[in-house]
Amino acid sequence: MKNKISRYFIFFMLYAIIGWCYEVFLEVVIYKWGFSNRGVLFGPYCPVYGVGALAFIFTAGRIIKSKNLKEKILFIPIVFVLCMLIATAIELITSYLCEIVIGSWPWQTYSDYKYNFQARIALSPSIRFGLGGLIFLYILQPIFENICNFLESKKILNKLSIILMIVIFVDIIYTFIF
Repeated sequence: MKNKISRYFIFFMLYAIIGWCYEVFLEVVIYKWGFSNRGVLFGPYCPVYGVGALAFIFTAGRIIKSKNLKEKILFIPIVFVLCMLIATAIELITSYLCEIVIGSWPWQTYSDYKYNFQARIALSPSIRFGLGGLIFLYILQPIFENICNFLESKKILNKLSIILMIVIFVDIIYTFIF
């Protein structure tokens, strides 16, 4: 059980870091707004992406996990829609939580999109989240599973997980208390 928790926490962190990199890439390269820390915490990670990825793993990931390649390919439209809906729901809930805790949410630019709801969610990002879910589950997750298997074989998976938990805990204290 301890190894499963460690694995899922490592997945959470990897996807949170990838999410932060994605957000910074959009901001700097695509929109050319310049660099800013796109997460609500100090470190280079967006926890909402980690939460979203875990939700993908526990839902859509279970649908395709034991399937052969042909079946996995046939499930792409279902996985896309499911990931799109899950991520959009998480983003909506997170916008309300951020508003309560910090007074706003980082993606208020959604008001610029034609199809949006209260600048909290929008169709265009939701489609990107569906595509991201496909990339997470079909490409990255098998790689991350192998990384965790390697870390487990070297008996460092749990130690790394604990170190990362401490980092996140300290970051949360630093961000919201100091």
